[in-house]
Amino acid sequence: MSITDTRSTEEPTSAPPTAPARALRGLRLYPLALRLHFYAGIFVAPFILIAALTGALYAMAPTIEGFVSRDLLRVETAGPEQTLSAQVGAAVASRPDLTLVAVAPAPSEGQTTRVLFNDPTLGDSERLSVFVDPHTAQPVGEAVVYGSSGALPLRAWISEFHRSLHLGEPGRVYSELAASWLWVIALFGLVLWVHRVRKRRARRSAAWLAAPDLSESKRRKLNWHGALGFWLLPVALLLSATGVTWSAYGGENVTKLRQELSWTTPAVSVGLPGTTGPEASTGGDHHGAGHVAPAPVDQATRIAQLDGVWETARANGITQAAEIAVPATPDKAFGVKEVRAPGTYTVDSVAVDGASGTVTDSLAYADWPLMAKLTNWGIAFHMGLLFGLPNQLLLLAVALGLAAMIVLGYLMWWQRRPTRGGRRRAVGTPPRRGVLRRTSPWLTVPLVAAALLVGWFLPLLGLSLLAFLLVDMALGLAARAEHPV
Repeated sequence: MSITDTRSTEEPTSAPPTAPARALRGLRLYPLALRLHFYAGIFVAPFILIAALTGALYAMAPTIEGFVSRDLLRVETAGPEQTLSAQVGAAVASRPDLTLVAVAPAPSEGQTTRVLFNDPTLGDSERLSVFVDPHTAQPVGEAVVYGSSGALPLRAWISEFHRSLHLGEPGRVYSELAASWLWVIALFGLVLWVHRVRKRRARRSAAWLAAPDLSESKRRKLNWHGALGFWLLPVALLLSATGVTWSAYGGENVTKLRQELSWTTPAVSVGLPGTTGPEASTGGDHHGAGHVAPAPVDQATRIAQLDGVWETARANGITQAAEIAVPATPDKAFGVKEVRAPGTYTVDSVAVDGASGTVTDSLAYADWPLMAKLTNWGIAFHMGLLFGLPNQLLLLAVALGLAAMIVLGYLMWWQRRPTRGGRRRAVGTPPRRGVLRRTSPWLTVPLVAAALLVGWFLPLLGLSLLAFLLVDMALGLAARAEHPV
């Protein structure tokens, strides 16, 4: 995450370099990687450190939520379950002032049913949930839930803390900078680490990439820094990619790219055959401009239809925890979709006509585009939901590992401050200038083109990289003015 070796001279090796090694040295990627890694590590690593520390808390949020909110999520009663309509009826009776929009039946024994209402006093993506004991059909409490995963207030607070530090849109700049730069720093760090391991005498083996060399007492921090980076690299790249999808500026470009390439998440149509109006997904009803919505259906009728709808959905491939979207108008079917939950790897959905109990549309997860599947899995992994507690513990270890790498990097930078007049300088100096001039055009031209493209696609990365170049140029001019040739 920070400077690893300020020396630009090559160390002797025990054997002549191989042809691939000579080619790599001819391109002189190492000095360029070192200089970029230095600047990004010094100025961007604090943002990544904050993201790592808040991410460690975010990783364990589902488990923390399950413990703190166990009185809402779990029940001690046993016996046969009441009908779904009876459970929903009890919840509606407790909140007659709100509009019923969805139901999430109890996913397993000992868990509660969620009955979801639209509350105009809540924010975007927020709904009020009444939690019902499925065995007694009695409400046990209520809480605001957020997003597709149904996060309760504590997990939602942790999520927003990780995303923006609760500073609003300005706070999202920190997380976008961290997500945009993490993969760049990690990949250039890998170049430096491979370069260093390749020069070790009698240890020219890929296995040494994964282990620190503790025989070098003066370089243990560097060796731990590099070895940790090698192990954390795959997960760091995944976290960076999925984190960008949630970002404010780069995320918008990701969304546009997915739309252009037809990588967006598909949705089952809940429009009933023979009706007009725009289609809607299982997430709710959306009407286009100029479309006159039909008169709403009596809520009691919709509640009575839930038992048949749920039975039909279960018989047609909905086998995991799911949410039933309750339609507000007679031209719409019930949308039943499996939800993102620990251990859930597929998201099947069906649309069921509440009046006839027939399936009007279905969408199997196997029919999703590959990139939509990978995006769904990646986001679930980032949230700690893909494979439950092991997923969360892995994310916790990665977050703490990233934090340790950054601290080690800053310690190296601090300890390697050059001396001047017998005294240490306040900060370390960057690697030698002029790396672009000394780098092969065969490498420079593609890298500059790639930097322009990536900088356009990820605006905060591009602007910060431009700022690094301007600072570097200013420092260079100041140095020339102080020591003219």
